[in-house]
Amino acid sequence: MTIVQRSLLCLSFAATMLATGGALAQATIKIGEINSYKAQPAFLEPYRLGWEMALDEINANGGVLGKKLEVIARDDNGNPGDAVRVAEELLKREQVSLLFGGFLSNTGLALTDYAKQRKVFFLAAEPLTDKIVWANGNKYTYRLRPSTYMLVASLVKEAVKLKKKRWAIVYPNYEYGQSAVATFKSLMKQAQPDIEFVAEQAPPLGKIDAGAVVQALADAKPDAIFNALFATDLAKFVRDGNTRGLFEGREVVSLLSGEPEYLDPLRGEAPVNWIVTGYPWYALTLPQHQKFVDAYRKKYNEYPRNGSLVGYTALVSIAAGLKKAGSVDADKLAQAFSGLKVETPVGPIVYRSQDHQSTLGVFVGRTGLKEGKGIMTSFTYVDGASLQLPDAEVKKLRPAD
Repeated sequence: MTIVQRSLLCLSFAATMLATGGALAQATIKIGEINSYKAQPAFLEPYRLGWEMALDEINANGGVLGKKLEVIARDDNGNPGDAVRVAEELLKREQVSLLFGGFLSNTGLALTDYAKQRKVFFLAAEPLTDKIVWANGNKYTYRLRPSTYMLVASLVKEAVKLKKKRWAIVYPNYEYGQSAVATFKSLMKQAQPDIEFVAEQAPPLGKIDAGAVVQALADAKPDAIFNALFATDLAKFVRDGNTRGLFEGREVVSLLSGEPEYLDPLRGEAPVNWIVTGYPWYALTLPQHQKFVDAYRKKYNEYPRNGSLVGYTALVSIAAGLKKAGSVDADKLAQAFSGLKVETPVGPIVYRSQDHQSTLGVFVGRTGLKEGKGIMTSFTYVDGASLQLPDAEVKKLRPAD
């Protein structure tokens, strides 16, 4: 064989390999997932198990558009800059077709802006900030989890019934906490004009000095407390508050505190009789939810947390959107998600065309103790569709796509 023949053979082999590799690359629909796994493991470890279970179910049933789904996950370290960096890596190096994920509001906003600039579809699974669907909303971004406004609005209905005048407030000092407090104050003032806010504590996220915060709130002698802390900050606040008697004889209205992720670590120290949002998985009787719980327990030998539900529903939503779009094209996906109906373990939801917010609802109830563990009692499910601003107000808040 001459040198020329060898060269031609090598070129032919290389071309064949490239063609085969390209075919293999197209054999799956690649989806990029970005989250703060290291920074927020309590919520995000169950969340990952949730979307992994959905992935296995979808692929076992033949995938979507004749292809299996493949999720490539990356950690953003709870940092907006890292979130954008790994998003770029997923698009360029991994050649994903779309993105989902996000936990903290600041990383969620960074990914929302990235989706707009790069014209890539992004489903914000968990970030709560209202800006994702209002001020920073864009054609390519939709959000699954109830927003900060929706969560606060669901609690205000119960807070007003307490008829307490003097309120103290504690929240993490970043976008989510700031928005939660602003919404709480505004809605409470509308419903109860004589309300007073007598103390406000805003520790940095993940760096609460619980003793100082609790003492400052106690010194103000409030009738009730509004709390937006979560994760380790919440645990420290509860433990120090119990020790110093902050909660004795006082009503506490608290975002997220009924989620198993945050109740479970407290065990017998979990707060009692707080009004909270959460996820009482152990008491839901819907057949589709029981099916979800049974499958989750069989797969992981563990019960689901709220993160599990969010992760599972996020990927189920993406599969439904891809099927409706008939394509991985970002513009077609964005159009498909407008008005998209999705069946979830807690009932059907719709991704609203007005603001790209889903109608996933909120469980509101009181906390209690059972067998040495915190639970939610006397809870109700508030449909997310009932917690929205009027369309005219949404239009004012959201830029045109």
